[in-house]
Amino acid sequence: MVIGGGASGVAAGLQAGRLGVKTIIAEPTTWLGGMITAAGVSAFDGNHNLPSGIFGEFRNKLYQVYGGANKVATGWVSNTLFEPHIGDSIFKKLVAEVPTIQVLFEYQFLKVVKEKNKLLGAIFINKKNNKTVAIYAKQTIDATELGDVFANAGVPYDLGMESSEVSGENVGVLATNDIVQDLTYVAILKDYGIGKDCTIVKPKGYNPEEFDGSCTDYYLTKTRKAPNVDAKKMLDYGKLPNQKYMINWPGYGNDIYLNLVKSDENSRQKELVKAKEQTKRFVYFIQHQLGFKNLGFADDEFPTNDYLPLIPYYREGRRVKGIVRFNIKQIAEPFSDALHLNRTGIAVGDYPIDHHHKKNANAPQHLDFYPVPSFNIPLGALIPSSFNGLIIAEKGISVSNIVNGTTRLQPCVLLIGQAAGTLAALAIKENKNAIDVSVRSVQNSLLKSGAYIMPYIDVPISNPHFLSAQRIGATDILKGKGVPHNWANQTFFYPDSTINGILLAKDLEATFKHAFHIQKELLLINDAINIIVEISTIIAKSHPEKNGYIISKESLQKLVSKEWNYWNIGDFNEEKALTRIQFAKLLDEAIHPFERMDVDYNGFFK
Repeated sequence: MVIGGGASGVAAGLQAGRLGVKTIIAEPTTWLGGMITAAGVSAFDGNHNLPSGIFGEFRNKLYQVYGGANKVATGWVSNTLFEPHIGDSIFKKLVAEVPTIQVLFEYQFLKVVKEKNKLLGAIFINKKNNKTVAIYAKQTIDATELGDVFANAGVPYDLGMESSEVSGENVGVLATNDIVQDLTYVAILKDYGIGKDCTIVKPKGYNPEEFDGSCTDYYLTKTRKAPNVDAKKMLDYGKLPNQKYMINWPGYGNDIYLNLVKSDENSRQKELVKAKEQTKRFVYFIQHQLGFKNLGFADDEFPTNDYLPLIPYYREGRRVKGIVRFNIKQIAEPFSDALHLNRTGIAVGDYPIDHHHKKNANAPQHLDFYPVPSFNIPLGALIPSSFNGLIIAEKGISVSNIVNGTTRLQPCVLLIGQAAGTLAALAIKENKNAIDVSVRSVQNSLLKSGAYIMPYIDVPISNPHFLSAQRIGATDILKGKGVPHNWANQTFFYPDSTINGILLAKDLEATFKHAFHIQKELLLINDAINIIVEISTIIAKSHPEKNGYIISKESLQKLVSKEWNYWNIGDFNEEKALTRIQFAKLLDEAIHPFERMDVDYNGFFK
């Protein structure tokens, strides 16, 4: 059972259903996709060059609807922008194609059913008839926007900012607090044409000074941070296909601070009126003060009386205390951290740390963000500590408050959901608790589904050696290099680079705790064969039950000479320096270290 049909929830349900497991998605609204659709944030932040899994599949569907990638590159905030109702229709079609999935719309989560530290199911209110319904499941995924299920189950969690002393991140938070990011009630406006006056009734409490500094066309109070865009560019930020505009403007726009996380649903809805009114005031400001009278609320998007989205854009909620906690230091230095969480990756992201706190004066306004490369999210962040039957998705995974500023983005959240669905399905098929499912089996299943487990930008899924780079990358035998880069951070595998044997020896020694005596700076094929034979022996010694996997030099030479051309990794030349992708392919095909070097949730080899 997946509770919440948002970005993570629909991806989790799709993945579990496609793996043959009977799956229910219980969603409180009439839409699928959550923040991507029902909240109106229909512009992907990040992962443009990491088209992983269900995110990549969904994006391809958008390309088909609109006629190509260039047709959705309409605004400058993203490479992919689309109408929310189109996103909802795509998700509904994808789910309808899987006979093992049942979607229950307008099912509002009420409370869990549990036995000690095990979740058995949940109780819902069917909003169509106001009846109470109990649903029981072998595995439940909390894909709610704010982590309501695990909180109700009594699972420990964090809320708000940890001090640098607590998190160990040294990011400028002096004291722990319960402050979450600002939320936004997005608006979708439509251009109704020249001469049309779509100006709404002046909202109660309207004062244009509230939005002073939102753009250069209205900047009176010079003590406010100076804007760097005019009104047109501000609108073009979220320009969608078919002359529509996503109004999701930070700073002096329609962000608002409302900490509703611990409130019940009725209290949330009452407080959210404030967010809706703020957005209406901003829309009136755009129409009346800035002169865009031809822009009005799109009447063909949301099935609501006020034409506003079905839900707000929640950037942050509770964060479960998982069996691992993913922090910014592990993103910044994945290959040198004391843990090896990069070996356990199940979802990838490349967006920088992005926090919205401008509407709360009590929030630290000068967070010291690390420059970070692209990253992968560890599987252990989805699993609660000491609680069974429950897997966490959406924005509730076990990350620090700072890291939530990047893992909360739409592509990441879709991929987190896909991983959660994979873990749940495998736990059911193997009749295990989620914590007892092999990390490698989850990763293997994701790879088969076209998902990335390593964030390598230069070995895309279209590369014939994608799987080898992913698998060998996840063993640390060959490490990548991360580079912070503007709004799309990067990590490189450098597939066509040659291999410095002396440096490789140091990496191998760190990985295998065994001295490798490699003196050559450039590795040739024969050198690689010797190294692979040595690695196979080490693996066999570490795992006596796998002695049959030792490969001799003679048999490996025969394998290489026979299969080299079939592997399609370049001309066979024993005197030519080996490339990293050739070495990865040799390792992957000859001794399968990814499968044979299973890891625990901290990334240590078992």
